[in-house]
Amino acid sequence: MRFTPTAAGILAAAVLPLALTSCSSAAPKAAAPAATAAVSTPAAAPSTTPSATPAAAPAAADPNAGLLTGTQLKAVLAPASAFAAGFALDTTSARDTGDTYQLPAVTEVPTPDCVRLGGTSWTEITGIAGVSFAENAYIDKNASAESAQEIDVYRDTTAKTVIGALGKLSLACPSYTDAQTSSKVTVAEKPLPGVGDEAYVITETSPAWKGGTTLVAARVGTAVVTVLASSGTGAATDTATKLAGQIAAGLKGKA
Repeated sequence: MRFTPTAAGILAAAVLPLALTSCSSAAPKAAAPAATAAVSTPAAAPSTTPSATPAAAPAAADPNAGLLTGTQLKAVLAPASAFAAGFALDTTSARDTGDTYQLPAVTEVPTPDCVRLGGTSWTEITGIAGVSFAENAYIDKNASAESAQEIDVYRDTTAKTVIGALGKLSLACPSYTDAQTSSKVTVAEKPLPGVGDEAYVITETSPAWKGGTTLVAARVGTAVVTVLASSGTGAATDTATKLAGQIAAGLKGKA
């Protein structure tokens, strides 16, 4: 998943050998037996008992069984009709894992890179990567506005870990410096009831911006939905909340 700066900067006033050892010993030779009359010994009758066949090892369970693929996630992303007039798909932002899965990964993040909160793939701030994803973004060039949407799927209960980390971002990153305007960005966060199994909304503001940026993270089963909306009119929060709610509803019962 890429890290792309958002349109917030454009809104400036002007986010881890088995060694096989064999040994043998020579046994002492037995004394030769005294000569005896040859005794005819009947040959042993062939065994009629079938030899035992080793039991086959059970097949390993598929760790990705039941998890949505990138192709399936792509179909759940909000369509063009969900965006206001003037917004068009940024084709360079449309990516997904297709019908295959990628290996999950966890990178230790002793100190969060708070600047990632200013990019579209801001979930990477957690250092946890899932097994499938789909993402894209719509941009209104005339209004310097952007809406980016992403769905990431994780194995087991990892999605709960991710949303738990995202729900504490404002504690780790109460502010950061916007590279494009060199201005301080203030980060505020609160729970967002009614969206998915658990959700949070994060607002970002800066005195150097016209408008602001809103981030929404919502978990639906094994999936985490993340949305970023930047706007120069102050409508970013409404846009991000509505978009995340629509995607979460589409994932219900599937993820």
